[in-house]
Amino acid sequence: MRKVLPLLIAAGTLALTGCGALRGKTKALDEFAVARNAPLVIPPDYTLTPPVAGTVGLTATDAQSQAIDALFGGPGPRSTTERQILDNAGRERAAVGARSTAGDPDTRVVDKGAATPTILATPAGNGQDATASTPQ
Repeated sequence: MRKVLPLLIAAGTLALTGCGALRGKTKALDEFAVARNAPLVIPPDYTLTPPVAGTVGLTATDAQSQAIDALFGGPGPRSTTERQILDNAGRERAAVGARSTAGDPDTRVVDKGAATPTILATPAGNGQDATASTPQ
């Protein structure tokens, strides 16, 4: 009991110190106090017109494309070299959404057999039968 009593007194003192009762602080913060500055007021914009019946409003895709254009500035100008490469690669014949269908299970692929995995699994360096060198 002699050891518990000082611990209880210390805990009570610590609790009262946290409240500010022992420091003579009696005024607490008032979270409902009114601010001195007037709140910001946005003036009405009289140039806006209500939407006309029968017209199409802004859709989510339009908003998304506008946001992307605002962030990244839209498509940038391409150099003549880049345009030539794209034209030679067949830019106008490219399928729309090709990246979405690349991993599709119905996509037809050519089975190369066991040769491709064997080549890819071959360790780098000279083998028993062949050597490779780069000209200096």
